[in-house]
Amino acid sequence: MAKRSRGSSRPGRRAPKGRSARPAEPARPSRPPTALSQTEEARAAELEAQIVAQERAAESERLRAARTSGRARDEALPAGPAGRGRSGGLLAARASEEYTYVVRDVRRIVTVGGGLILIMAVLFVLIDVLNVIKL
Repeated sequence: MAKRSRGSSRPGRRAPKGRSARPAEPARPSRPPTALSQTEEARAAELEAQIVAQERAAESERLRAARTSGRARDEALPAGPAGRGRSGGLLAARASEEYTYVVRDVRRIVTVGGGLILIMAVLFVLIDVLNVIKL
C-alpha cells in the first residue's frame, strides 16, 4: 500500500521560511462583479419610473375607454335592478367582454343539446311507439 505524502514536508526537511504551506487567498474586490455602480442604479431607477408611468397612463386610457363604451351601452339599455352599480374598473370591463363570449357559447351549447334531445325523441317515437323502424 502506498504511503500518503503530507505536502512538501519530508522527514528531515523543513518547509522554506518565505513560503507558508497554505496558498495565499486572492484579493477580493470591494463589490461583486455583477453589482451595479451608483450611476447604473440611478439610471435603472429612472427607466423603471418611466415604464411605470407609461403603464399607468395606458391603464388609465383603457379605463377611460371602458367607461365611455360602458356609458353608451348603459344609455341604450334599460336600467338594471336597483342597488347593483357598475364598477368602472378594468376588471369589470374585461369581464363584460368575456361575458358576451360566455353567453354566446352557452346559447350554442343549449341549441346543440336541444337538437340532440329532439332527434332522440323522434327516434324513440319512430322505433318504439310506431314501429316504423325495426331493429
